[in-house]
Amino acid sequence: MAKKQHFFLILILGSLAALGPFSIDMYLPGFVDIAQDLRSTESTVALSLSSFFIGISAGQLLYGPLLDKYGRKKPLYFGLALYILASFLCLAVTDVNQLIVLRFVQAIGSCATAVASVAMVRDLFTVEESPKVFASLMLVIAVSPMLAPTAGGYLIAALGWKYVFVFLGIMAIIILLATIFKLPESYKPDPNYSLKPKPIINSFLSVLREPQFTTYALISSITFSGLFAYVSASPTVFMKIYDVSKTGYGWIFALLSVAFIGSSQLNSFILRWFSSKKIVNYALLAQCAFSLIFLAFAINNWLNLYSTIGFIALFLSCLGFINPNAAALSLAPFTKNAGSASALMGALQMGLGALASVLVSLFSEHSVVPMPLVMTAAAFVALICLVLGKRFIKTEIEASTDASIVAH
Repeated sequence: MAKKQHFFLILILGSLAALGPFSIDMYLPGFVDIAQDLRSTESTVALSLSSFFIGISAGQLLYGPLLDKYGRKKPLYFGLALYILASFLCLAVTDVNQLIVLRFVQAIGSCATAVASVAMVRDLFTVEESPKVFASLMLVIAVSPMLAPTAGGYLIAALGWKYVFVFLGIMAIIILLATIFKLPESYKPDPNYSLKPKPIINSFLSVLREPQFTTYALISSITFSGLFAYVSASPTVFMKIYDVSKTGYGWIFALLSVAFIGSSQLNSFILRWFSSKKIVNYALLAQCAFSLIFLAFAINNWLNLYSTIGFIALFLSCLGFINPNAAALSLAPFTKNAGSASALMGALQMGLGALASVLVSLFSEHSVVPMPLVMTAAAFVALICLVLGKRFIKTEIEASTDASIVAH
């Protein structure tokens, strides 16, 4: 493959991978403005984030079989077209419920880009090249939460929140054109591939029967829901309670993303001396302790802007160690059904993330307490799953030392 072609392929695949994170994070600084324009509340607007998570959770299970039956590009065209349509329809919303529904549709479209980008790396690159390409995609996915809310904050301050969806729609159009003209079809459609529910469900059930998967997938997903609780509550906490500007919120969000990304990167070095299992154990205990202190501070009104940022950073740093190791341990037992296991774990993460964001939105908008409350509950429920789950794992298979970052 020529260097120029290699560069463009990685650029297009990276753009496909980045669309989802940008869709989640870029409109967060506009929550207060959206609530005012649509005569609603920030908590209700946050349900549009929950509906997006639900759409991603469902879509991951949908697109895997479609990509195998119809090839990579046709489902990708469908997903991008659906995403573009939903993005521009968001400009015409007059009610928050319309936004909630359109964000769900937008998520179903964006799922195609996330699933297809991973599949096409395996199709287009050799075994030797794939790890480097995946590392590039993971870096794009990790950096996106730093860039998206910061850029969104400036865009909303200058033009208004609806222009975020103009930006996302144009971004998707550019990606669609690049996909049509520059991205080759990497997989021959298989007309014999069955889309009947029974074999697909049986494949998922066989994955769920593996105790190591259920234990560590639950730990990964439940602790990850703490991240979504933070993402959902942070616009209200920082912009309404602490009176931070839209652009200031974007910079805070970027700073906190560094805590998660930094610990995820540090994890690869620590794996030289500690097993994934030990890292999960220690990091989960630390997360429980930090989140409990955070909750105590919130209940007693001891928090200010800087201490809130500090406690969230500690929680996310622990998550950066827990998530890649728990994900790797959950997938370690599989040589067959690895794709089904990966899709199921992704759906579980997003589904529980949606639940966490809904729980946060149900509480008062005038208190910081709901955010650390859900984060603390997530950490302790994950610890209970670890203690109980180990009783059912007869022989624990250790993960490989190249556990990848799993990030929204």
